[in-house]
Amino acid sequence: MGNICRSPSAEGVLRRLVQEAGLQNSIQVDSAGTQNYHIGDAPDGRAQLAARKRGYDISQHRARQVTAEDFTEYDLILAMDWDNLSYMQQICPKPLRHKLMLLMRFANDYEEATVPDPYYGGLDGFFKMLDYLEDACQGVFEIVSKRVKQYQAA
Repeated sequence: MGNICRSPSAEGVLRRLVQEAGLQNSIQVDSAGTQNYHIGDAPDGRAQLAARKRGYDISQHRARQVTAEDFTEYDLILAMDWDNLSYMQQICPKPLRHKLMLLMRFANDYEEATVPDPYYGGLDGFFKMLDYLEDACQGVFEIVSKRVKQYQAA
């Protein structure tokens, strides 16, 4: 919601997958919150610590709120939970709503529909969040990178 825990962590996971594949010129990754609670703030310290322990650096991220332009700029807009998805469905132009999905739809190992918000818990919740994000982001990356390679081959 505030773009300081789940979404910047997912951005960090997905960015690394994109960079490792050498596709940073073809795949753009960003994150935003649905609320304006933390605009301009760095990610939560616990999110940064958990990410750093898994080899992701999210320290340079600064929270921002989703904008109307995001719905036209991006091909895929992923929500962490039902509340965020619902909010984006309300503000997204109707012809672009097909771009909105829950991130966990792409998970292979976890069957949960949403990524739990670790903000009000302990550090263990941030590591569990990363387990979910790594799984789902790998699924997203497999689909997106396959499409990119098809476009490049055409």
